[in-house]
Formats: sequence, structure tokens, C-alpha cells
Amino acid sequence: MSPTDAAALRALADTLPAEAPGTRLAWRAAVTVAEREALGTGPTGERFIVPITGGAFWGGPAHPQLHGHVRTGGADRQLLRADGIKELDALYELQVHDGTVITVRNHVRIDEAENPRYARSVVQVTAPAGPWAWLNRRVFVGTLHSLRPQAVAVLVSVFELV
Repeated sequence: MSPTDAAALRALADTLPAEAPGTRLAWRAAVTVAEREALGTGPTGERFIVPITGGAFWGGPAHPQLHGHVRTGGADRQLLRADGIKELDALYELQVHDGTVITVRNHVRIDEAENPRYARSVVQVTAPAGPWAWLNRRVFVGTLHSLRPQAVAVLVSVFELV
């Protein structure tokens, strides 16, 4: 691409607004967990697994009908990198009050060196056909907070990009 083409493309792009997406709280989940188990050191860092033992979730103001429990059997795979960053890959199911089972995959990056602590995620959702299928058509991001010492659990807040 020539510099002239680049300038023309930028001029064209500058005619459109740079819109930052907004967010809307989709749901919050209090997820109970077992103790972290070490899996040994791999080529990219120390590996751990945290079994998910249950919990509850409830929809945000725009989705009050979305509520139920976190199913037992999921797990959070963790990688502690040499630079101190923790990467989490949690895979678990939410069972809505109507019996529908939704699969959640939550990719979290945590930087404990930041003040306040940085814990942000990209959340992928798979829902079956039916009233919750709209979840398959949205992009979600999230935050993660520990509920210790009061509970052996984490609070996951999931936001729909709007």
C-alpha cells in the first residue's frame, strides 16, 4: 500500500465515529470451589486445577429471568507464568431455573502487581435452542473477585457488550 493509499484510507476512516462499546450486566455468579491442586510445571509456567463444586447465579437488571445454579463438575485450569501473570481457563455449566444447561468458558487474565488488582476476562457462552439462544449471539466480558475468607468461592460478573 502506498503512503497515498494509507492517507486516503485514514481520511475515509476518520469520517466514521470511533465508538467504544458499552456494557450491561448480564449475570453474576458466586462459584464455589475446592482447593487448588498443583499439576506441575510446564514449558510456560506452573500449572494448577481448581475443581468447581457449585454455586448460584442471577441475572442483571436487564435479565432478571436468568437465574439458577452452577453445576458441580467444572474446573478452572490455571497457569502461573514466569512474569507473575495468572491465566485461568474455566469451563463449567450453569443450569437455569427452567432446567436449561448453558456452558460457560471463561478466559481470565490476572495481574496481582496492579493496584487495584487487574482481573478481566472474555466469556464464551453456548446455549441450546430455545429461550436462552440469544446468549450465543452476544459478546461477553467479565471480572473476577475472591469471596474468601467468608466463602471458598469466587464472584464472576459477566457483562454483555452493547
